[in-house]
Amino acid sequence: MNDEPARSTILGVILAGGQSRRMSGADKALMTLDGRMLLAHVRDRLEPQVARLVLSANGDTERFAPFGMPVQPDTVPGHAGPLAGILAGMRWAQENAPDLRFVATAATDTPFFPADYVARLAEASALAADTIAIAATNGRRHPVFGLWPVSIADGLQTFLVSGETRRVTRFIEQHRCVEIDFGHREGPDPFFNINTPDDLETAERHAAASASTR
Repeated sequence: MNDEPARSTILGVILAGGQSRRMSGADKALMTLDGRMLLAHVRDRLEPQVARLVLSANGDTERFAPFGMPVQPDTVPGHAGPLAGILAGMRWAQENAPDLRFVATAATDTPFFPADYVARLAEASALAADTIAIAATNGRRHPVFGLWPVSIADGLQTFLVSGETRRVTRFIEQHRCVEIDFGHREGPDPFFNINTPDDLETAERHAAASASTR
C-alpha cells in the first residue's frame, strides 16, 4: 500500500484524558521526559504518520495551547476511559473533516511507539470500513494503539452509554479485528507506557540510551 493515500484519510488522536492515579493525579501529558513534555514527544512521533492531529483531553484546554492542536473533550459523561477519547476523535472528524475516515490513536504516556505504526495498521486492515486494527508486541495487545473506522462511531457511543462495560477489549471483540505484531527482541517494548514515577525513570534511561546511539 502506498503510504500517502492511506495517510490522507487518517486523523491522529492523542489520548490524554486519563486520571493518572498512579502519578498522584498529575497531568502526564505535561510531564517532562528528556527535557521535553511527553505530549510533545507523542505529537512529533504521530504527526508525520497522519493527515491531521487532535488531542483528546478534558478540563481546561488552555494548558495545551502551546502544542497547536485542536482539543476535543469526551462526548459522553463520566470518566469513560480510552474508548471515550476514541469516540471524541471520531466525532471531531465527522464534524470538521469528513474526508478523514479513520482514527489512529496513541496514548500520551507512550513516547517510543514505532514511526511506521500507522502505515502498518493501515496496510493490515486494507482500510476496510468494518475493520479495527490493533498493535501488539510478541503477542501482547496494546488496545489503545489502534486504527478505527469512523463509521463505527454510533455503535461505539451505544456501547459506552449502555453502562455494561467500557473495556476496550470487549468493544474490539464485537468487531472484525486484525492484530499487527511489532515484535522486538532487544530494549524496551516500543509501546512501553509511563504509569508510575519508576516508569518515568526507565523512560529517561531509554531516551538517553537512544540519544547516545544516534
